[in-house]
Amino acid sequence: MEAIILLGGPGAGKGTLAELLKTQKGYLHISTGDMLRAAVKSGSEVGLEAKACMEAGELVSDALILKIIKDRVAQEPADAKFLFDGFPRTLDQAEGLQTLFAEIGGTISHVFNLDADRDVLIRRLTARRTCKTCGAIYHLISMPPKVEGVCDIDGGELYQRADDSEETILNRLEVYAKQTAPLIGYYREKGLIRDIDAGGSAENTDQQALKILN
Repeated sequence: MEAIILLGGPGAGKGTLAELLKTQKGYLHISTGDMLRAAVKSGSEVGLEAKACMEAGELVSDALILKIIKDRVAQEPADAKFLFDGFPRTLDQAEGLQTLFAEIGGTISHVFNLDADRDVLIRRLTARRTCKTCGAIYHLISMPPKVEGVCDIDGGELYQRADDSEETILNRLEVYAKQTAPLIGYYREKGLIRDIDAGGSAENTDQQALKILN
């Protein structure tokens, strides 16, 4: 079994790259949120444990998330390829994932570090607009409406959601820098980091990743 991990701040393009690697390279996208919901729905032992944590308003522990990942990975054949996006978030999670893959005879082959200047990320993230009427999403840089401030679909007013404001985004970037950026050093020491310049177009980011994998 093989796995790759995507690291990068909010707006770096992890979601777009994940979609490409799923469709073109056959990687199985592992979302911890989706797995938690599936485990709870299944009524499995770890699912019931996770459900109890969530109902009590507590964070699901790293140990429990790793159990859920182990169960999920075990469902696939030995030659499966996994893609982790948004996990691990902390050094403890990274070490746990490393141990898990060692136990099952798998390997983490690449850790893509999608690197972009903070100003670029802020510009990308603050450019999203949403239609008040139908909820359609636009991006002033990559997918602008035909008429400024007006939805192409129903003529509704476009607005900036609170979580797309610069203040909120600056906070998200700060949280990432403190919590997740240390993982770059951890994986660099292991020789797994593959730096990707994510400051340009999504196509450029995708091509860099494909070149590494090919």
